[in-house]
Order: sequence, then structure tokens, then C-alpha cells
Amino acid sequence: MALLRLIVFGFLFLSVIYLAVAWYSRSVRREKLEKEWAEDNPDGGDKAARQTFITQGMIDYNDSIRPKLLLLIYIVPALAVGVILYITNAN
Repeated sequence: MALLRLIVFGFLFLSVIYLAVAWYSRSVRREKLEKEWAEDNPDGGDKAARQTFITQGMIDYNDSIRPKLLLLIYIVPALAVGVILYITNAN
């Protein structure tokens, strides 16, 4: 029963961390795209073109490996707990 409780609460805790890190990562990427647009278009440019540039940049970001690496937030702690449980119970 304790293991089931560890799994459920661990998953919930890691989900909160994943959502926070994913939100932060997306906001940093969006800010970088906005700064890049401002540098390339000092006069401000067309608002529709700016939105298209940022939207395409976010689509490219979603297709990159970076958001997929965030899944390691679930994998690494699960492996660590598994290894610790194995080592503890193996003796």
C-alpha cells in the first residue's frame, strides 16, 4: 500500500513540476522570439507578420527535442526510486 501511495503522490508532484518547467520553458522561448523580432524590425513591423513569426517559432519549438527532454522529469526520479528499492531489497 505504501508503494502505491508513493507512486500516486510522486506522479502528482512530478506533474506539478513538469507543468511549471514546461510553462517556464515556453515563456522563455516566446520571449526570445519576441526579442529576435524586435531586433530584426526596429520600427515594429506588421503586427500580423510578428504574430505569424512568433507562432511559427513556437511550432518549431514544439517539434524540437527540447520539450521532449522535459519528460525526463518523470523518468529520472522513477529510475532512481527503482534502483534504490532494488539495492535496498537485494541484500
